[in-house]
Amino acid sequence: MDPFGRLTAEETIQRVPAALLAWDKRRRGSNSVVRTAVIVTDLLMILLSTLVAVVGRNSLNVFDEAADVSSVVTGMALWLVPLWIAVFASWGLYRVKNMGAGSLEYQSVVTASGITAGTSAAILYLTKNDVSRGFFVLEFSLGVVLLLLGRLTVRRLVQRARAHGLLLNRVVLSGDVQHIEEIATVIKREVWLGYRIVGAVIPPATGQPYTPSGIPVIGHTDELGTAVKAADAEAVICTEGSFSRSRDFRRLAWDLENENTQMIVVPTMTDVSAERLRVRPIAGLPLVHVEQPQSEAASRWGKKLFDLVGSTLLIVLASPIMLAVALAIKIDDGGPIFFRQVRVGKDGNLIRVYKFRSMVIDAEKLLADLQAQNENDGVLFKMARDPRITRVGHFIRRYSLDETPQFFNVFRGDMSLVGPRPALPSEVEQYEDHVRRRLDVRPGITGLWQVSGRSDLPWEETVRLDLYYVDNWSMVQDFTILLKTFRAVVASAGAY
Repeated sequence: MDPFGRLTAEETIQRVPAALLAWDKRRRGSNSVVRTAVIVTDLLMILLSTLVAVVGRNSLNVFDEAADVSSVVTGMALWLVPLWIAVFASWGLYRVKNMGAGSLEYQSVVTASGITAGTSAAILYLTKNDVSRGFFVLEFSLGVVLLLLGRLTVRRLVQRARAHGLLLNRVVLSGDVQHIEEIATVIKREVWLGYRIVGAVIPPATGQPYTPSGIPVIGHTDELGTAVKAADAEAVICTEGSFSRSRDFRRLAWDLENENTQMIVVPTMTDVSAERLRVRPIAGLPLVHVEQPQSEAASRWGKKLFDLVGSTLLIVLASPIMLAVALAIKIDDGGPIFFRQVRVGKDGNLIRVYKFRSMVIDAEKLLADLQAQNENDGVLFKMARDPRITRVGHFIRRYSLDETPQFFNVFRGDMSLVGPRPALPSEVEQYEDHVRRRLDVRPGITGLWQVSGRSDLPWEETVRLDLYYVDNWSMVQDFTILLKTFRAVVASAGAY
């Protein structure tokens, strides 16, 4: 042991399986639990859609006369349900790596359901089976919706269980210490990913028993397979520095072939979305093609139309709330209701942004006296207990009600519903060249970093997330961010 009573690398390799794995081995089947829950949920959703389709077809008078649905559907269900499940399995929808993260799972559900519908239609046509068209339409349209809801429900339950330390997969991190620390930070922050770090495997020359964040070093990269098996890991994440030669990775795959251990490789292109990556094998080499960034697409008419319609609806729906907030601010201290501030918009153009006033009238003058208490490590000023915030301000900032007047900024076209945070001119002056890429799109009321931690993230992380958004924009991502924003606002997470 070291002077602090901690195990050395050699002792860790010997004792991890004995001391730490005894309890975890009983939970080795966490992946099986999740997979079983998803399969059972899919079965229930398909059966429910079938039942509702039968009732709906018999109850509605909008379809043509057809054969008795109840008598026909029983025989059809005998092959439709297993067919649907089989197509899902062939699309990898029951592989753990494809469940519980990102939008790809939902896209695959829709695609696989479409294939099932097409295959079913072909079978019915070839067998001359007289099935109601109304039942067929209801079955698959409702089935897709229920399957998506079922998957979402299972995902939420699994994430909640993981937040309480359940259903976690043991993972070993391999590579350079710096890259291991970066991945470890993400895993510890994003508990819903379902990983529990049990050790690190680093290059031999390093010679340290622990990483800076306290992860025990259980081996060196030249013995990665042995260390992973010794730790009884269910996954190994390989970062840069894991392999000196490509054949070392192949050898690791051979070592873990019968271990049922996931192999995950973190590419150097960590800030490129999966939608922009295409693996195309050429002459035996798995070449990764990267599509061009999407910053220009984020300013096209589709997003503008979405912002116009969305802001109009939000203004109408939020009008009673905005009126109540305005009255509360006026009654509280009798000062101005709105706070107007010049910010930097798209392409560096100055815009005037509106917010409900949540601070005392001379807040900007008091800022200089508080700079020494800045809790942010970058150009932004953040302070959890800012004395300038009023009584009403604490409440409206907690639920982001102070930003609702920015719906009018979106309606005018100065801002977008989703985008990087609108920066102050003084902040932009401190930007490094690569950070100025944030100005390639219109600033937004909410954005990727706001739903990833709101005010809790350090400056470098907010920049990274904003640049990721600019380079990897998509309408699906905008919808996802808006949904996460609603959840973050209701939970008032990271707001101050």
